[in-house]
Amino acid sequence: MFEHALLGDLLGDETVSTAFSGEVFLAHFCRFEIALTDALGSHGFIDNKSAVAIIAGCRSFKPDMLKIRAETVIDGLAVPAFARQLKAHIGDPYQSDVHFGATSQDLMDTALALSLKGINKNFSFDIRALNESLQRLIHTYGQNGLIGRTRMQAALAIKVSDRIMAWQTPLERHQTRLERVASAICVLQLGGAVGTNHVFGEKAAAIAGEMATSLELGNPAKQWHTERDNLVDYANWLSLVTGTLGKMGQDFCLMAQQGIDDVVLTGGGSSSAMPHKQNPIAAETLVTLARFNAVQISAMHQALVHEQERSGSAWALEWMILPKMCEATACALKTATRLAGQVSGMGQQH
Repeated sequence: MFEHALLGDLLGDETVSTAFSGEVFLAHFCRFEIALTDALGSHGFIDNKSAVAIIAGCRSFKPDMLKIRAETVIDGLAVPAFARQLKAHIGDPYQSDVHFGATSQDLMDTALALSLKGINKNFSFDIRALNESLQRLIHTYGQNGLIGRTRMQAALAIKVSDRIMAWQTPLERHQTRLERVASAICVLQLGGAVGTNHVFGEKAAAIAGEMATSLELGNPAKQWHTERDNLVDYANWLSLVTGTLGKMGQDFCLMAQQGIDDVVLTGGGSSSAMPHKQNPIAAETLVTLARFNAVQISAMHQALVHEQERSGSAWALEWMILPKMCEATACALKTATRLAGQVSGMGQQH
């Protein structure tokens, strides 16, 4: 549904979808190979002439996407086909030095980290934009009155600002949490065949440090091939954000009910059967996306169970889930900001 021809603009986010696209991941693979080659040359694992040729070859490489896609069905991931094409492109006598000491998971996980780094910048920007929109509502309508409702029944009088702050305050915490979780996941992966970096010996740490600097990623204390808790922590963060926005959406749906009329929205959705209706589509979408992400969390916890030094099944489960959670979160943040901009009246003046 996120890329659906009819529903994609309602539920998806093109920027996030592009960040996880095959074209972008292959570009990240090339960046990894350039950083690896440069570090290998610095530490004498390959000679300077080979390093120059490989780096030039990576920069001029145009992968055959269709062939990589077809061979991924056999190999289980795209890196083996990518590496074969890259080596063929670079040719003898240098191709034997391409991808030296690295493994497929190093490229895949580093590409993920690179994509998430860009996405997280967008998340931070979108949270700030939404906070500003909510602050404008407080400035305009915050002193107006509402009937506070507990268990959906009329309780005591409150101000509009009281309700808005219940949406806004968690967003400020989410912004702080993002700094922590982002620093843990936007890191290099370099472990080699079984995660020990045995090929690089005592120079492994120096090579990883140079690569991390080149790629502008963090340099973890050790590889994280089967240590996926930080990714699950990040997925939890995504669900926390959409959960907060889902609460906002649910409140808007209830406030917009005829007979309650605590909010007036412009640009609501129309009905094919009842032209008089203005449906709170943006608010409903926030509830849907919150529930979607909440369901995905259990699957990300399933993906923690990586057997021994590398999993095929648990790892592939992440590929199916995490990008869509990111896309749902990006869509929710933009939708919430749009919803805040649709408000033309809120509460009752004293």
